[in-house]
Amino acid sequence: MARCLGPAPTWRTWRELLCPNFLFRLWSGQPQLSWPLGPPEEDFIFKQVGCASTPRQRVLESNRWETWLQENWEDCTNLNISFQDLGDLYQVQNFNRILRRLIRVEILWLVDNSLVDLSAIRLPRRQTPQCLHSVSSCRILNLNKNHLTTFKQLPKIPQIQHLSLAENHIESLTGLSSLRQAPLEALTLKRNPCEFNQSYRRRVFSCLPNLKILDGILKLPEDHSPPESNIFSKMCVIS
Repeated sequence: MARCLGPAPTWRTWRELLCPNFLFRLWSGQPQLSWPLGPPEEDFIFKQVGCASTPRQRVLESNRWETWLQENWEDCTNLNISFQDLGDLYQVQNFNRILRRLIRVEILWLVDNSLVDLSAIRLPRRQTPQCLHSVSSCRILNLNKNHLTTFKQLPKIPQIQHLSLAENHIESLTGLSSLRQAPLEALTLKRNPCEFNQSYRRRVFSCLPNLKILDGILKLPEDHSPPESNIFSKMCVIS
């Protein structure tokens, strides 16, 4: 038996005919109500769809991290995970989990990741047959274009040989001496505010006597002398 669809509509705009609420009332035989004032309902639907894209993106990010965490990070020796915005609060926890699993990495690139503080990380730990404790094996670390403001925010890297910190926000050389015991040969601090400090190169080489290259330039003869301690050392004495 044919279902009664109620009185036929006299005039409807296409906007009304496309509205899901109207189609439901038309199919169920309910009386047609007057159209309320305000924006059309599909506008709200489109807005809800737009807002739903963010949670969907979060799900995709979560799936990506689940895949990443299943990788064999323990055997990785050369890793480049730059330009991933790993300093974001949503990603930093999983990022730290990966760092702690890098027990054999020797070359690590973390360029342009909005990283702020890695002081709680040791890069990395590796068990050796000769000793029972863990020894860091990271030799090359690239942290260019991050948000580091001091050397105290660096990870623990006692075996580092090449360290690049260009284009961060390091203003002072305080804490640089913490790298004195490392076999550091090359250091890059270009485009940091500390580069404009007085006697910049002399002070860096004074803190790191074993350093050979600073900002891509070999140690020069004038870099060997210690930085001037005060302005009176530059004055001549007339008797």
